[in-house]
Amino acid sequence: MNSEFRLNRMFGDTGKCFDVAIDHGFFNEMSFLSGIENMQDAVHTIVQAKPDCIQLSLGQARHLQRIPGKNKPGLVLRTDAANIYGTELPAFLFSEIPDDVVEDALRMDAVAVCINLLMLPDQPLLHHQCVRNVMKLKSACERWGMVLMVEPLVMQPNQIKGGYMVDGDIAKIMPLVRQAAELGADVIKADPCENVEEYHRVIEVASGIPVLVRGGSRASDEEIVRRTATLMEQGASGIVYGRNVIQHPNPELITEVLMGIVHQGTSADEALGKLSI
Repeated sequence: MNSEFRLNRMFGDTGKCFDVAIDHGFFNEMSFLSGIENMQDAVHTIVQAKPDCIQLSLGQARHLQRIPGKNKPGLVLRTDAANIYGTELPAFLFSEIPDDVVEDALRMDAVAVCINLLMLPDQPLLHHQCVRNVMKLKSACERWGMVLMVEPLVMQPNQIKGGYMVDGDIAKIMPLVRQAAELGADVIKADPCENVEEYHRVIEVASGIPVLVRGGSRASDEEIVRRTATLMEQGASGIVYGRNVIQHPNPELITEVLMGIVHQGTSADEALGKLSI
């Protein structure tokens, strides 16, 4: 079967995609629940904002797919639960995927499944587990024509800053992005690097696979807008933002503004002007 049909639903006429991730409750961290305590309300808020996709876990996808009508965002199904996001790492680290999760994605009418490719300092067994997970999903995705979104995530040592702190070192991001492409990703969801004007190097090493850039922690409107505009100029195929949408005072407005940057090439100054009205 061919995943191209679902890729067309994700990227549409412009070949770009804005995916809003509100799957954070999957990871068993209290701080991740801010703004999404009531998932039904959170999903309805994002649906009204009209992004291209919404990223949800299997247990919460029903809030999106039970909404009647055909004009709603596509479902990106998060597949793996991990325990690596706390302020202190537990003695045993894991990243687990359910059996037959691609079939679950088909039943839920998902456009894609998303899985982590984690790289933590001194944790080779966790990376090994993630590689096996991706290989397992790739085989099932090929069988059923499902889009495989791989999320290469390089993290800093917990003892430096504690908790969920990504590493923006482009020399670490690039090989992991390339590994995601080599493993068969149809879409790559990657972190921005410290100097976003170098991001074309990440796009290049992805070897033609569309790269959606993660949003990370909550940032000011100016920071997120200017960063997004630069990343799109660098060749990104879109963005995957969560907290910068759902925790925004006006999720519908910030989504509209970011959709303009992603799909129409709206400038950062023009976008910030719309937010200040």
